[in-house]
Amino acid sequence: MTNVLHVNATVSCPHGGRASYLPASPRVNLSGRPAATMAGTWLIAGCLFTVGTKPQPCVTIRWVTPAARVTVGGAPVVTQASTGLCLSAEQVPQGPLLVTVVQQRTKGV
Repeated sequence: MTNVLHVNATVSCPHGGRASYLPASPRVNLSGRPAATMAGTWLIAGCLFTVGTKPQPCVTIRWVTPAARVTVGGAPVVTQASTGLCLSAEQVPQGPLLVTVVQQRTKGV
């Protein structure tokens, strides 16, 4: 079991950009904040990644492995152990995301 992410989790791209979560439906709160699910949207700001002369900043996250058994409103929750890829605006994978701070009370599989 691992910690479930919520709207105030600290998530970033491998190039230093900071991700923020926009919940699809704040039905379940963890420590007073909406739980993160696959239905919500993650946006990344502040990524400075450049390939050659073309900027390719990370702008969003695609979760590959959410929780297998815990859902909110039918959507799997995202945990600290979930795997996610940071994507450019052209949907090119830019690398794995980094989860550094999460709430410590609620866990899921």
